[in-house]
Amino acid sequence: MADRYTLRLPALEVRQGRRRIYCFAIDGKKLHSFAAVSRIRRGDDEQLSGYQRPEVLSHIRGIQRYLESDGAMLPNAIVVAFDNRVEFIPAIMQGELVDYSVAGEIVIPVDEALADADKVAWLVDGQQRSAAIRDADLAEFPVAVVGFIADTEEEQRSQFILVNSTKALPKGLVHELLPDTTGHLPRAYLKRKLPAQLMTRLNGDKRSPFFRIIATPTAPDGYIKDNSILKMVEHSLFEGALYQYRNPVDGSGDVKRMLLHLIEFWTVVRDTWPDEWSKAPRYSRLTHGVGIQSLGFVMDTVTDDQPAEAVKSSSLDRAIEDLKPHVAWTSGTWKFPDGEERRWNNLQNTPNDVRQLTAHLLRVLKKR
Repeated sequence: MADRYTLRLPALEVRQGRRRIYCFAIDGKKLHSFAAVSRIRRGDDEQLSGYQRPEVLSHIRGIQRYLESDGAMLPNAIVVAFDNRVEFIPAIMQGELVDYSVAGEIVIPVDEALADADKVAWLVDGQQRSAAIRDADLAEFPVAVVGFIADTEEEQRSQFILVNSTKALPKGLVHELLPDTTGHLPRAYLKRKLPAQLMTRLNGDKRSPFFRIIATPTAPDGYIKDNSILKMVEHSLFEGALYQYRNPVDGSGDVKRMLLHLIEFWTVVRDTWPDEWSKAPRYSRLTHGVGIQSLGFVMDTVTDDQPAEAVKSSSLDRAIEDLKPHVAWTSGTWKFPDGEERRWNNLQNTPNDVRQLTAHLLRVLKKR
């Protein structure tokens, strides 16, 4: 049976506003005995679990080679999120006191039989460094650690985003984490939280024509770019058909009806062009950013004054059907006004091309 024991390490408790962080040192070889890497994934119920990016093996090997060289040093602290099984015990005898720092020891229970999901800490920052230390041909390598105690996994996600906000986190990772994140977030992230929530629901709802085909960290086989969906949804939320469901004061909204509105419209699109819908953007401009965004503007125009429950209609079917002779999603040429013609795959996901295609589609519908 694996060992159960307690690590008692000298530490400082530092007060930052209403929060407490704990600074201590530990042999990096022992980190994985109590701290897990929580890689982002979705379960069968489409609920998000974890928050870390996949390990980058080449980066880990580079750090490992450095650690095995003479004079190696890792001055940056590894950040971990503890659950409430970890406690800080202030020292009885304190030196010269400051009101924001207390000396003591941090008490970490270790059970080597536990699965990663049940460990007392998760790595928030330092995944590659900790993996390199684990794999390095070294007897030990002490590292600085900063820990905090989080009440929920949602709070841990929030801290993960904030801790990494000065780095280039993969946008897809941020977009997938945002809907399940609580607490303070930068304004740019807050603006995208509702669009990201809708995108995630579209990708996880079996009724949705987008089910598992939007490329995200938990849907790596998806072929529609997540940013294409986000731009389409974001515009509709602030200026289009989805605006009717928003609370402009606090930015919240009726997500259930928004989702229904999107599913009903895009189901008609998918059913009108099933072959084009099944192809990756390289082979179909329907699933390309230029097509997704342009048809998003069509949705905003055609369904702007309709409640979600009335979007699915014979009128919408006819409108989308009327576009068929005027599109060139996978072959042929786009025939624009004034005699301009462009090969089917010459349209790109640029503001000018999105405007040109949108104007073309809306002009066709206006003639109806």
